[in-house]
Amino acid sequence: MTPLAVADPGGLIQSVDWVAVAPPLIAALAALAVLVADLFLPEARKRLLGWLSAAGLLAALAALIPLVGDARSTFCFTGPAGGCSYTADHFALAFQLLALGGALLTVLLSLHTVDGAAPNSGSAAGLPGGEYWFLLLSSACGAALLPAARDLATLVIALEVATLPGFALVGLRRDGRGAESALKFFLSSVTATAVMLLGVSFVYAAAGTVQLQGIADGLAHAPGQLKPLAEAGAVLTLVGFAFKTAAVPFHFWVPDTYVGAPLPVAGYLSVVGKAAGLSGLALVTTLAFRPYGHTWGLVLAVLAALTMTAGNTAALRQRADTPHGAVRLLAWSSVGQAGYLLVPLAAAGYADSAEPLGATVAYALIYGLVNLGAFGVVALVGGSGRLDGFRGLAGRNRWAAFALAFFLLCLAGLPPGVVGLFGKVVVFRSAVDAGLGWLAVVMAVNVVIALAYYLKWTALLFAPSAGEAGEAGEAGEPAATRRTPAGLGAALGLAAAGAAVLSVAPQLVLRVVSGSLF
Repeated sequence: MTPLAVADPGGLIQSVDWVAVAPPLIAALAALAVLVADLFLPEARKRLLGWLSAAGLLAALAALIPLVGDARSTFCFTGPAGGCSYTADHFALAFQLLALGGALLTVLLSLHTVDGAAPNSGSAAGLPGGEYWFLLLSSACGAALLPAARDLATLVIALEVATLPGFALVGLRRDGRGAESALKFFLSSVTATAVMLLGVSFVYAAAGTVQLQGIADGLAHAPGQLKPLAEAGAVLTLVGFAFKTAAVPFHFWVPDTYVGAPLPVAGYLSVVGKAAGLSGLALVTTLAFRPYGHTWGLVLAVLAALTMTAGNTAALRQRADTPHGAVRLLAWSSVGQAGYLLVPLAAAGYADSAEPLGATVAYALIYGLVNLGAFGVVALVGGSGRLDGFRGLAGRNRWAAFALAFFLLCLAGLPPGVVGLFGKVVVFRSAVDAGLGWLAVVMAVNVVIALAYYLKWTALLFAPSAGEAGEAGEAGEPAATRRTPAGLGAALGLAAAGAAVLSVAPQLVLRVVSGSLF
């Protein structure tokens, strides 16, 4: 009789903590439900799929509530390199809130686009509903899974689940521009993923495990002949995640992709896509590559300085009469914001602690809320997307003008967008506390540069209109008479209300700065 390969085969059977995995699991089940329902619903009722998607994401968000408190882990195994592949701690919950909440706002922004009522939908017939909602929910599932992953295999799978549907979402726009943007996004992302997988293989060869905590221990005690391999693997892995966060010089795909994608998808990529890459980058650096903290801390500090400078400088150069100028400005602005988000990660390397990551989490939550709101107003105004099209918007649609002004001031960090100011202050403080004074100076200069284009756009909203037709005429009807779709109005209302509440009580989100994330 052949002996068993393991002494206790029953020990391989794991008990799954279904409460811990509920948020991404519910999003995945909702995606399957939408795909199946699309096969049987008549054409007249397919708009219900959007509301079904929103209900699924609401249920996934509600599943976060029982997880508040102590961390819960599952998919664990014993042995010399034992550990857990999934952990729902404070870090995971914060990014899951951002991913699922951002996806919910995207669904509300997308309802009129999929129904074909939006001037920027890409075609008069709108987008294919079943495919659109399935891809969006699938991507949200991957983005919610990624911050809870605690091994490299789960991290890579979750990152690709979050990213791959994005290619198709961008390409769903049927005007030719979407296909070109999707191809550019696909080729650059696949290249970055290949580089990252090569780095992951090097790290596994040097550390002997894919568990993040085990990798840190393995790298700390790796033989001298394996250290060059481990260092090369760490660098290549960081390159892959740097692409996902749109860090310079891996940002070149952002402007064209955002312009070619449907506006809600562009907003989704700027928030949820960036959050997925950022959470993965934070995990591999602070947990797996902890022994090389000062090295990757310096690399991330340089990337942060280059990213915020390139993004803000390019946004400042956007002309008011350029087609799609508003989306391009938001695209370059998102690159600049990515630079701010990288600052606390660099500080964590110098501080040899995960404590500065709280600033990244807080700023990401603030940025995600107001940036999706800004994309929503751009979708509402429609037209060719020129910045000139927003001139005199207050006279045509005062509530849209006030909402966009508030979102822009939050991004700039000016009152009444106080929550944006607090977010920048905690990021700035993390750099100073870590001894990165030069990076704090670079950030201060970039904040001033960003003020110029944010305030210029805000001023256009309340400037005298150039004429009765103007950009609204290009959209087909005056903005004052165009009825705001219910979903779009709900998304803008939620984003504006959330930003207003956080401006009055910023401690609701800033408390993560002082708490322990892991």
